[in-house]
Amino acid sequence: MKITQDILTEKAIELLKKLISIPSFSGEEDKTGNAIEDFLQEFGVKTQRQHNNIYAFNKYFDESKPTLLLNSHHDTVKPNSAYTKDPFDAHVEDGKLYGLGSNDAGGCLVSLLATFVHFYEKENLSHNIIMAATGEEEDAGEKSIRALLPILPKIDVAIVGEPTLMDLAIAEKGLVVFDAVVDGTPSHAAHPNDNNSIYNTIEVLQWLKNYSFNKVSDALGEVKLTTTQINAGNQHNVVPGHVDLVIDVRVNDCYSNQEIADILQKEAPCKMTPRSLRLNSSCIDPDHDLVKSGLALGRKTYGSPTLSDQAALTCQSVKLGPGDSTRSHSANEFIFVNEIEEGIDIYIKTLTGFLQ
Repeated sequence: MKITQDILTEKAIELLKKLISIPSFSGEEDKTGNAIEDFLQEFGVKTQRQHNNIYAFNKYFDESKPTLLLNSHHDTVKPNSAYTKDPFDAHVEDGKLYGLGSNDAGGCLVSLLATFVHFYEKENLSHNIIMAATGEEEDAGEKSIRALLPILPKIDVAIVGEPTLMDLAIAEKGLVVFDAVVDGTPSHAAHPNDNNSIYNTIEVLQWLKNYSFNKVSDALGEVKLTTTQINAGNQHNVVPGHVDLVIDVRVNDCYSNQEIADILQKEAPCKMTPRSLRLNSSCIDPDHDLVKSGLALGRKTYGSPTLSDQAALTCQSVKLGPGDSTRSHSANEFIFVNEIEEGIDIYIKTLTGFLQ
């Protein structure tokens, strides 16, 4: 039987309904992994598995060629308390397919899987294709794509499937979270104290509010530094010896996370300790052939402030997928059925132009 795009689209939507019906919180994606394996194997694709990461190579994989990675995730966050619909009841109302993970990132995932099947048996492509449906994206876990990448062949370019309304996110901000400490002298509240850590924090907060990094990205704008948590003291009559702050820094593609840490540790008027430096910014050359292929279809480019598994990649990558990121993690999450249909069509047309 000839595998038409219409058949692939129909099967992809069926798969998404199945994935929604199976709870797959981060680290608990084994059953959705099974469903993804079944989907690919139904089309004669030989699959491999590491943890709950399901991956496959195109039939005519050639080690002498560069390699394109197609990646999206099949784990979800837990449903929030504002849900009025059953998060695991995949159903369509008014053209909307409802269910947890429908938009983030189930629609992207099944669209990429259908696209991979479309190209699976094609010969004489300019690039190899690896499809990777991975777990633990939502919590950047140890068994996520970070565990899979070391066992894969060298990746030259990647498409990461996240909801972008099928426009091309050609850059994505990185993230460094800092634990900051403002010191002072602990004392009884009744006694004089010219080194009150809480009062000392006023100047530190003002410095953090006003600080700016010099380099501004064309795609991502400025580095954004935000104080998000503050904690101090546990008794009304004791001046605390220190105030703890949490600082969220969204990093543009002009800096590495290490550079951001070095700058703040040198210049900030308090002790700053980064929790992790691994969630780096990512980008792709705006003149890359993959981007040009998308632009030729009338798609737009932009810079994304939100994180994805792009942060784990060292190659050039673009974030692209059906759905709208503003729906992610929302109550009664949904994706329009026609967004999936359009997503598969644009993925296939973009890669047809790129892989010639």
